[in-house]
Amino acid sequence: MIGREEPLRIVIVGGVAGGATAAARARRCNATATITMLEKGPAVSFANCGLPYHVGGEIAERKKLLVATPELFRDRFQVDVRTQCEVQSIDRSARTVSGIDHGSGQPFMLPYDRLIVSTGSEPLRPPFMATPLSNMFQLWTLPDLDHVMACIQQMSPRKAVVVGAGFVGLEVVEQLERLGMQVTLVERGDHVLKPLDSELATLIEHELTAHGVQLALGSGVEQVISEAGRAVAVELTGGRRIECDLLIVGAGVRSRTELAKAAGLTIGQSGGVAVNEFMQTSDPLIYAVGDMTEVRHGVLDKPQRIPLAGPANRAGRVAGAHAATGHSSPAGNVLGTSIVRVFDLVAAATGLNERTCVALGIDHHIATIQANDHAGYYPGAKELTIKLIYAPEDGRILGAQVVGQAGVDKRIDVIATLMHFKGTVHDLAQLDLAYAPPFGSAKDPVHMAAFVAQNDLQNYPRLADTAIDLSGYQVVDVRSNAELERLPAVAGARHIPIDHLGQRWQELDPLAPTVVICHSGKRAHIGACWLAGQGFQQVQNLNGGMSIRRLCPTTNETRQ
Repeated sequence: MIGREEPLRIVIVGGVAGGATAAARARRCNATATITMLEKGPAVSFANCGLPYHVGGEIAERKKLLVATPELFRDRFQVDVRTQCEVQSIDRSARTVSGIDHGSGQPFMLPYDRLIVSTGSEPLRPPFMATPLSNMFQLWTLPDLDHVMACIQQMSPRKAVVVGAGFVGLEVVEQLERLGMQVTLVERGDHVLKPLDSELATLIEHELTAHGVQLALGSGVEQVISEAGRAVAVELTGGRRIECDLLIVGAGVRSRTELAKAAGLTIGQSGGVAVNEFMQTSDPLIYAVGDMTEVRHGVLDKPQRIPLAGPANRAGRVAGAHAATGHSSPAGNVLGTSIVRVFDLVAAATGLNERTCVALGIDHHIATIQANDHAGYYPGAKELTIKLIYAPEDGRILGAQVVGQAGVDKRIDVIATLMHFKGTVHDLAQLDLAYAPPFGSAKDPVHMAAFVAQNDLQNYPRLADTAIDLSGYQVVDVRSNAELERLPAVAGARHIPIDHLGQRWQELDPLAPTVVICHSGKRAHIGACWLAGQGFQQVQNLNGGMSIRRLCPTTNETRQ
């Protein structure tokens, strides 16, 4: 503990994830410090990630969203919590913070020895939101939630438009559909859920449309049409008009760094407050945590803004301990591991996606597999799709995406854990994971993804890109006759079912560059290995098979 005669004065600006965690940790580490937490809003710690689920009634009681109350902090941790107190300035030379108490209308000034700033982030407000409307909302705070709930209860909307297909947008869409509304999802990007690459995002889009959700992708809102102070429709780029009784906007977030900037604290290149491994800012007496800060990306090894609750909580723990004692374990790197449920599907991602690798010029390979979440002979098995991205020189895992109905969280967390330790696909293949038929397979889906990646790196055989132009290749389709009746064949492909390949391989040209295809890549791997063993020099297996290729927007070969 820092040696001093007077109690250490710790002031925390902002609660919720980072600030509230910092307060509790600081108290556990220092029993004598004077700890004051100043929160601009009415609730010091609430579950903002749970707000959409109260809209749809899955979380029935609003009070369940209150993680910790001011009374709990006062009684259990002896933390002086002051809600509705907005800090407006920091005087670093005098070591004071000043602001306004919105409850009393009176100004205040408070001295500190250590200051922890957790002002978080706020939703972006597109230009079309300039004029307030009684049924147009963002869902970010408890007051936001109350306004949305009041509108639903009083106006009984039937048609809803949700702008933004990120995590919050998708959660809101699901909950509004649960209430029986006709929902249209508007997204300026070309696919939903930006952390996913397009082919896996297509699985989520199919799930949305299967539940009656209308998609308007590649479109932005040009203007909101209003009557008598209410939104009645939105007009999209291109002129399309969509009627609505309820409009909810989730168009991204921005870091709330104004207080830090005004105090002269260093802002990083990514736009967040720059901090060290103990969450200290450029002023070592001032800490910053949560969405307002930069974190070090675990793959890129450089500062990034990754506004997620998990990193914010962990940062609060580090800052609270270091502010209270002068030492703590350092904050870890962040991979951006995230997950969302969309009706009966779950999507998760960690690390880099393919789009980011291409944009940054990072050399990478990809293995995509489909496998059951548990043993196929045990009832209830559901299909998982795993996309594994890895470095070709050493197999280090750069990122992963998983989509499926069950077991998604388990797989993404296993991969993210391995990535934290700079693991490779070879490490992933060797992990000793729990197995029993109701829970997994003896060769878990993450093992299968690793095996496919190992085969690719060892040229046994190489994987062809899912979206490859097949027109210049000898394409060998090893699917069954029955499959071809259900799914069209690729034009020009030689159809030799896998069980016939051993007798008919001589029909093929061993000198021609060859791609073997099947539904998922499993039988194609067997066929490619057989052909390579027969002396074919340039043979590849189509990554993910035709089931994944059909999801790729860039493939456009002629089909019979």
